[in-house]
Amino acid sequence: MSKAEKKSYSHKVAICIPARYGSTRFPGKVLAKLAGKPIIQWVYEKAEKSIAEEVIIAADNQLVMDTVLEFGGKCVMTKPDHPSGTDRIWEAVQGTDCDIIINVQADEPLIDVTTINKLIEALKENPVIEMGTVVVKADRKVIGSDPNAVKAVLNKDNFALYFSRSEVPYIRDKSEDFPIYHHLGIYAFRRDTLQKFVSLPPSNLEKCEKLEQLRALDNGIKIFTIISEKNNGIGIDTPDDLAKAEEIFKKLY
Repeated sequence: MSKAEKKSYSHKVAICIPARYGSTRFPGKVLAKLAGKPIIQWVYEKAEKSIAEEVIIAADNQLVMDTVLEFGGKCVMTKPDHPSGTDRIWEAVQGTDCDIIINVQADEPLIDVTTINKLIEALKENPVIEMGTVVVKADRKVIGSDPNAVKAVLNKDNFALYFSRSEVPYIRDKSEDFPIYHHLGIYAFRRDTLQKFVSLPPSNLEKCEKLEQLRALDNGIKIFTIISEKNNGIGIDTPDDLAKAEEIFKKLY
């Protein structure tokens, strides 16, 4: 899609990718090579294919900044001590005039561009939506008992009721069936909503489940969910994840 086509939208959209160098489980992972390129470059190039007008990487380390500039990306240096990626992107977008900010994770090189666009379009088309995210239907037997797979419960209008690491909703009568949704780590914010969100203290539910999005629900910020047909693929949290991604990329590229 050309830049001219992107400009036909009435609201400016920026994708911001928070890239923290000091990952606990995999230090420096955003710069690890995947199919010959740094992981962060794959994510940036995917974001560039979306309908967003601007893509920014929010770095916390000079090595990340240098790498991004080397492959021609736009990068902003942010404070190293932000408590979350959401706080980091708020600092990074201060120099932009964007109305909608999309938070794309730096370790998701297989993120689907169509999914990003659907999330953007949802906020453009419905001014009631303050914040948005993405879920995908999943196999309850696979993710139900996995605390690393975050589950989402939706209402009839596809707004989130709750997010949990537990199996929700729980099916009491085993003869019944009910979908389970796997939450994907991409968020959309209106600018004023993002500003409000980062000004709020962590909520009790957030601290309990270690899920930042619960701060929004706890404070009356509604989260609209896109139900995607495609999973993001694989989030790279460990060297083992990188090896799995390498095998996937061999088949794709």
